[in-house]
Amino acid sequence: MDDFQIQAIGLMSGTSLDGLDVCCCTFRRKAGKWSFHIDCAKGYGYPEELKYKLGTGAQNMSALEFITFHSAYGSFLGKRVNEFMQEFGVRPDIIASHGHTIFHEPQRKIMYQIGDGAAIAAETRIPTVSDFRRLDIMLGGQGAPLVPIGDRLLFADYDYCLNIGGFSNISFEQDGKRIAFDISPVNYVINHYCRQIGLEFDRDGEIARRGAICRPLLDELNGMEFYHQSGPKSLGREWVETQVYPMLERYGLSLEDKLRTFYEHAAFQIFRIINANPSSAGNGKLLITGGGAFNKFLVERIEALCPCQIVIPGRQIIEYKEALIFAFLGALYMADEPGCLASVTGASMDNIGGILFKV
Repeated sequence: MDDFQIQAIGLMSGTSLDGLDVCCCTFRRKAGKWSFHIDCAKGYGYPEELKYKLGTGAQNMSALEFITFHSAYGSFLGKRVNEFMQEFGVRPDIIASHGHTIFHEPQRKIMYQIGDGAAIAAETRIPTVSDFRRLDIMLGGQGAPLVPIGDRLLFADYDYCLNIGGFSNISFEQDGKRIAFDISPVNYVINHYCRQIGLEFDRDGEIARRGAICRPLLDELNGMEFYHQSGPKSLGREWVETQVYPMLERYGLSLEDKLRTFYEHAAFQIFRIINANPSSAGNGKLLITGGGAFNKFLVERIEALCPCQIVIPGRQIIEYKEALIFAFLGALYMADEPGCLASVTGASMDNIGGILFKV
């Protein structure tokens, strides 16, 4: 059936640990073209204990503790959805949950998105799709990123779609295929260092703005092997903890200088990708979303380096684009259309990832 309409809730929890994003959208496919409307959206902060477990605690749990937490976090997600539905008076056809990434090592075919979809479905009594990445990884892919299918079908007016969250990732069309990959860590590193002085993040980049660039550190960061790899590639906390943090600590810099250098690194890596993949429309239009779009100093550095027209959308799209696209993945699942693109992830074929729990 070509004319297809569905209302879906998307749940997104990113590596920056700034909380749970809930976005309820109505999607329609007509004459082969998808459109969307954001019906309502809200963010929910995490209690400190939960933030610790999602950040580092879960990685060191026993098997029994881990699976218990998996169920408990799923119930937490379901309860937040119930609050959301009651507040906004909605009851969607489907819930699509990203979960929270605890392990991501696709080269070993290892990944885990915590947050049991069965627990969400049990709490809400609404069909729930979760675990979107596993099939792609078993098909030889990275299982990430998943957002580019939404970039292609919902945000086609932009030449590049850049999301800046815990990690930066980008997607664009190349020779008729959607290309996408992680660029570098961003807020995952910035927030880590800000927490050391009792802050959750570097508001407007004010701390970094006061610092000076350490050229040897910048050169070492930019020279890391990951940045010279081609093809689908993705990043996880394991790489940051073993490769990036030791490098940042080696130079004995002040917090301001450390962050200033890292900002320049993050902005340069974005420039490097766009410069190497020019748009057929000239410099093109770059859409920036994610928490990093609010970081004035970081955006200034990207603007100073990149030759394209930068577009910062309204707050709702900035904050909830990833949750919106996870809702869209739920819509695609129900429409029996692939949500994982092999050209993006490196899998052997496009696939419909996810497990449906239905009560």
